[in-house]
Amino acid sequence: MDEEGLASLRRWFLGYCRSFYTSREEDNRNIRLKEEHTEQVCAFMELLTLELGLDPGERRLAEAVALLHDVGRFEQYRCYGTFRDSDSENHGTLGVRVLTRQGVLDGLAPEERRMILGTVALHNAFRIPDAIDGPARRLLHLVRDADKLDIWRVFLEFYGLPPERQASAVGLGFPDLPVCTPRVVATVMRGELVNLATLRTLNDFKLLQLSWVFDLNFAVSRRLVVERRYVEQMAATLPLGEDVARVVAFVREYLARSG
Repeated sequence: MDEEGLASLRRWFLGYCRSFYTSREEDNRNIRLKEEHTEQVCAFMELLTLELGLDPGERRLAEAVALLHDVGRFEQYRCYGTFRDSDSENHGTLGVRVLTRQGVLDGLAPEERRMILGTVALHNAFRIPDAIDGPARRLLHLVRDADKLDIWRVFLEFYGLPPERQASAVGLGFPDLPVCTPRVVATVMRGELVNLATLRTLNDFKLLQLSWVFDLNFAVSRRLVVERRYVEQMAATLPLGEDVARVVAFVREYLARSG
C-alpha cells in the first residue's frame, strides 16, 4: 500500500463517519466517541510501529487496520442503539461486511485486502486462533494493543463525566453497584483475561479492563500503560476494599515484572 492508497482510506473513513451524524445530540455523542477513538488508535499505532522499527510499508498497513478496525461500530449503533455485541452482532464481523459491501479495499493488492479484513474480523476476539501466525498475527497484536491503549482513555473519561454528558452506549448497561463479583476478582488474580459473559456489575467491567494488561503483546504497550497511570486511574473509580486492593497490587506487579 502506498501513501495515496492510505490517504484514500482516510478520506473514505471521514466521509463514512459524517454520514452517521444526526440532529439528536445523544446519537452524535456516541458517533463522535467512536470517530475520536479511531483517531487515537491510529496515533497509538504510529507510536508502536515506530518503536518496533517497522518499515514504511508495514506501518501504512498497520495504520490502515487501525483506521478501519471499528468501522462496524457505526452501523451497529445506528441499527441497534448499542455497542454491546451480545445485544446486537459482532462488530468485527459487521465491519468486514461494511468494507466488502462498499468495495473500500478494492484498489489494494489481494494480500493486503486479506490481511486487513482478517484483522478487522478478529481484532475483538477473546483470543487469537492458534492457526494465525506470522505477519497476520503481528498485525493483530498491534491493533489489539493500540485499541486497548485508547479504550482505557475512553472509559476513564466516561467514568468522570456527569450522566447527562456521557455517551449513552458506552457503559454497556451494567448496573453501577458498589460491589465486585468474586469470580471476576479470582480470574484477575490468576493473571487471566476476564470474559464479558461473567460480568454482573459496572465494577466487574472495570476489573475486566484491568485484566487487559495480561493480553498486551509488546513491552512498549505495557510501558505506555504505566506512563499514563491507567491502573491507578481505574483503581480510583473502584470501591475501596481488600479485594480491589489485591487486584490493583497484582496488576501493578505484573506490569513491573513484564515491562
